[in-house]
Amino acid sequence: MATLIPIILAGGKGERFWPVSRLGHPKQFLCLDGGDRSLLQATADRLLSLAGGWESLWVITAAHLSDKVREQLPELPEANLLVEPVGRDTAPAVAWGTLEVAKRHGDEAVVGFFPADHWIADEEAFCQTLLAAADLAANQDAIATLGITPSYAATGYGYIEQGDVTGCYHNLNAYRVSRFTEKPDSTTAQAFIDSGRFSWNSGMFVFPAWVMLNELKTHAPALMTPILEQGVAAYPNLEKLSIDYAVMEHTDRAYVMPVAFGWDDLGDWNAVERLLKQPGEPNVDLATHVALDTEGSIVYAADSDEVVVTIGLKDVVIVRDGKATLIVHKDRTQDIKKAVKQLGSEERFKPLL
Repeated sequence: MATLIPIILAGGKGERFWPVSRLGHPKQFLCLDGGDRSLLQATADRLLSLAGGWESLWVITAAHLSDKVREQLPELPEANLLVEPVGRDTAPAVAWGTLEVAKRHGDEAVVGFFPADHWIADEEAFCQTLLAAADLAANQDAIATLGITPSYAATGYGYIEQGDVTGCYHNLNAYRVSRFTEKPDSTTAQAFIDSGRFSWNSGMFVFPAWVMLNELKTHAPALMTPILEQGVAAYPNLEKLSIDYAVMEHTDRAYVMPVAFGWDDLGDWNAVERLLKQPGEPNVDLATHVALDTEGSIVYAADSDEVVVTIGLKDVVIVRDGKATLIVHKDRTQDIKKAVKQLGSEERFKPLL
């Protein structure tokens, strides 16, 4: 059975959870599922048993967030915290992180990359799936990705089409990846689901270190060569590039393992409703909310002494945090990122970011 060395990607901005998620305190440091552990802490908790302890758990984060990671994960060895001087998307993070793990654990080490801001319902099934993915990666010299069984025709996720079945690991089938498709329109997404051959791309990848390093050298030499030569010092001159575009859409070593352990990428405020909506309750209230003819809404206030009163509203998100208030229809939450960008373009609003 292959041993897995997990690396948590914790450098994201979480802009679609503004104003609670801010540049200095993005969503991976928040508790969004009603519990008392942040998303980052919960991710580390469920990966620790697979890693065998803190010595084999790694985190990659941005320079301005490193102190916050240390505060939330005090047991993490300092050498296992990789700090990026600037953000360059996921491909440089995967390249540098894999290279550092290979230096310590060898090229044959099986490495897994995991976003810090996912919610997992069944942690036991999650761990069993990762053990299966690690065995798949080691036995097939594969880059294994976890495909989430779609529950609706989402247009905000990438999709993975499965090809031929190549084996069964821990009672889970593994398939060759036929193709990756980024964020299709609703008609295409529905056709994907109807075919039964597609999974959502979870953004979780498992592979032997040498496999990923070789694929990066082959498909993204402009990225990999500077990192090999300079390490993290190469970052300022690297282009922004996701691992999907850099490798996964080009490699012939991609395999997918469709799973169903209860998953959400917590992409925007609508995810809070998916996690916390109670049967019979008209709204999701994370505030003292007095509602008159309001339904289907999400209401949040950071200050427990604040009262939010709504009248005659439907399907809106209202978030109050400090001096910032967000009011948005639930079908426009993806546009919060655009609003944050507009705030950042004006000096007077930058304290709100």
